[in-house]
Amino acid sequence: MPDRTEIDALIDLMAKLPGLGPRSARRAVLHLIRKRALLLQPLADAMQQVASSARECLNCGNIGTAEICPICADARRANGQICVVEDVSDLWAMERSGVFKGRYHVLGGTLSALDNVGPEELRIPQLVSRIDGEAISEVILALNATVDGQTTAHYIADQLETRVELTSLAQGVPIGGELDYLDDGTITAALNARKRV
Repeated sequence: MPDRTEIDALIDLMAKLPGLGPRSARRAVLHLIRKRALLLQPLADAMQQVASSARECLNCGNIGTAEICPICADARRANGQICVVEDVSDLWAMERSGVFKGRYHVLGGTLSALDNVGPEELRIPQLVSRIDGEAISEVILALNATVDGQTTAHYIADQLETRVELTSLAQGVPIGGELDYLDDGTITAALNARKRV
């Protein structure tokens, strides 16, 4: 049998990516090898470029190629609002909507006693510093509606309650959602957040 050490190592690395297991990684690697010129080499070049240039924004924690990301560098986005999100993927999702025109703060996760993640392991102290150092009038807590997400939101609210206006994203029935398919927590949140028609 031919030596496949490098190929097996690539499969093992690919299997560590979210959403890929060993079988999916094997299929992906075989596809890349078959399309070597079209996919594998450009992918390797792009990964090398990203590995050498990608960095966290020193201000908000976004991922980009400069020390300060374009959102933080844009003076038009200094409108006094900071949207707090758990991860960069949440920031990118908010940006895709095109609705929010302020700045962001990426925590890097949520508080979790089980995983030994406290405020110092997250970017909560940096958030408090930003509130003190920038002209912030509103902090929007856009954290996931999980137990850890809500625990983190309550902790941040306690830290900032007298310093700035705190708001959170609405929770409840999604557009196009059917009540029969929703969990009890979502129905409860939607009922509690009801508004006059």
